[in-house]
Amino acid sequence: MSEHPLDRLDATGLAAAVRAGEVGVREVVEESIARIEARNPAVNAVVHARVDAALAEVDAGLPDGPLRGVPVLVKDLYADVAGLPSTRGSRLFADHVASADSELVRRYKRAGAVVLGTTNVPELGYNASTEGQLFGPCRNPRDPGRSSGGSSGGSAVAVATGMVPVATASDGGGSIRIPASMNGLVGLKPGRGRVSPAPYPSTLAGPVSVHHALTTTVRDSALLLDVTHGSLPGDAFGAPTPEAPFVELAGRDPGRLRIGMALAPGDGEPASREVVAVLRRAADLLADLGHEVTETTLDYRLEESQGGGAVLMGAGLVAGVDARLAELGRELREDDLEPFTRLLLDHYRATLTGADVARALETAQRVGWRLGSQLRTHDVLLTPTLADPVPPLGLLDTTRPESIWEHAGRVSAFTSVFNLTGQPAVSLPLGTDATGLPIGVQLAADLGGEGLLLALATQVERAAPWARRAPGC
Repeated sequence: MSEHPLDRLDATGLAAAVRAGEVGVREVVEESIARIEARNPAVNAVVHARVDAALAEVDAGLPDGPLRGVPVLVKDLYADVAGLPSTRGSRLFADHVASADSELVRRYKRAGAVVLGTTNVPELGYNASTEGQLFGPCRNPRDPGRSSGGSSGGSAVAVATGMVPVATASDGGGSIRIPASMNGLVGLKPGRGRVSPAPYPSTLAGPVSVHHALTTTVRDSALLLDVTHGSLPGDAFGAPTPEAPFVELAGRDPGRLRIGMALAPGDGEPASREVVAVLRRAADLLADLGHEVTETTLDYRLEESQGGGAVLMGAGLVAGVDARLAELGRELREDDLEPFTRLLLDHYRATLTGADVARALETAQRVGWRLGSQLRTHDVLLTPTLADPVPPLGLLDTTRPESIWEHAGRVSAFTSVFNLTGQPAVSLPLGTDATGLPIGVQLAADLGGEGLLLALATQVERAAPWARRAPGC
C-alpha cells in the first residue's frame, strides 16, 4: 500500500500537493479525521472534535490561501473556535462555548486551513505537563507513562502521532518549547508582540505569553508565522516588521554566527549529563557548519526570571478567575479549580500588590537589557530546552502542589527567561536519551530575530534531519 500524503508530507508539502491537484482536500481531511478517531484514544491529545462543520467548509470551498486543505488542531487555551467549548482545561470554564473564532483561528481559516478540533491542556496552562483533571493526562506516544509536556502537550502529541501536520500552541513559560522537546518537534516561541492575542488581552500575562504552533519541520513553522504574524490596530505590543516573508528568511544562509553556549540556566544548576551530551553534539554540529561557538554564562538569576514571571502570571490568574466568576454571577466553588491552581489563586489574592506587579515588570526589563547586551557579543544563545530528560507522568501532579513546587522550576529553568524578556527562541529535536525519548536544544535571538533563528534552524535541519513522527505513527 502506498504512503498517504499525510505520512510523507509536512504542511507546506501538503498544501503544494493540494494546489497541484495531486490529492483532494476532502481526502486529506477525511484521512486526518480517521487518524484522530483511531489514534487519540491511546494518547488523549484531542478533547473536542469538529467534524461536520469542517467537512461542510470543505464542500463549500476553502479560501485559496497558503494552507488550503491543511488540517489543523487548535490548543484549547485563549484560542477560540466558534461553536466548540473553550474550557482552558478547567472545570470553571467547562461549559463555556465560543461564540466566535479568535484572531489566530481566523487567520488560519483565511489561509485555507481546516480546523478539526481542540487539544488537551493543563488547567489554565499552569503546568509544564498536560495531566489535568478535566480531561485526564495526555500521554507521550513514545512511552505512555511519560509526560507530553505542557501546556501545549495535546497539540504536540497530535502532531507527533501524525493526526495533523501542525497544531497551534502558546508559550508563557516554555509551553511551546517544552512539549516540542519531549515529543521530537520544532517549537518556535516568537518574540513579544509578533502574533496578536485578540480577543484575549491576558491582562498582565500578555508580556510573557505568545501564540504560535508546533510543527515537524522548520519551513512549516516559518509558513505558519507568515500566516499569523502582525499586530491588530491597538494591540499593546508589536514586533518589528520582517524585511521579507519568514519562509524566505528561513531559506537564507545565516552567515557565520557567534553562538554562546550555556550549560546552566543563569545561576542555576547545570543540565543533566544526558542533556549536556546532546547540547555539546549540537555545538559541534554548529561549529562544523562554520559558526563560532563559545561557552558562556547567561546573565540572570533564576529568582529573577521565574519570580518575575510568576508574579505577572499570578496577577493574570486572579483577574481571569474573578472575571469568570462575575460572568457566572457566583462565588468560587470548592471543585472549580484543581488544588495547585487554587493554592496559587489564594496566595496571589492574599499577597499580591500593585507594587509587586510594578517590580516584576521592572525585573523583566532589567533581565531583558542584560540578555540583550549578551546578544550584542553573541548573535545566538544555545542552551538545552529542558534540564533533564522527559519526566514520568505524575511528577508534576496538580493534586499534589508540593510536587509542583519541587519540580516545576527545574522543568522551565531554561525556557521561562525568554518569556520574561520577550525574545524569540526555538527548540529543535537534536538528540535522545538512553531510552530513545527526544531531547531538544534551544536557540534564542534578540527581539526581532525570528528570521535569523529560522535560517539557522533550517541549516541545522538540513545537516542533521530528525524523524518527523513518533515510531509507529
